[in-house]
Amino acid sequence: MLIIFKSPASGDVIMFGKNGKEMLEVLGKDKDDAKGIFTVEQLPAAIDTLKAAIAADKARQTDKDDDNEDEQDVKPGGGGVSFFQRAVPLLELLERSLKDKVPVTWGV
Repeated sequence: MLIIFKSPASGDVIMFGKNGKEMLEVLGKDKDDAKGIFTVEQLPAAIDTLKAAIAADKARQTDKDDDNEDEQDVKPGGGGVSFFQRAVPLLELLERSLKDKVPVTWGV
């Protein structure tokens, strides 16, 4: 399953269902809603919330990297894509949509 975030302000942001649902949950939307909208009025709060979640995830990643610095079996590149790496394209979509004063939808 994929979740596709759409806006006339930019290209689509496509995520696997699990990751898209995580974003919706962080942004205060029902992760089980098959479709929905961030209205222009909701965008500033959504942007602030996502920026805070990205900052928190980056801090966790930095702490984890510091803890693993001395371990021998640490693999280059870490172990996959982190939350903040997935969230940045959605943040950019939300910001462009706010600038253009258009909503962001998913599932439509």
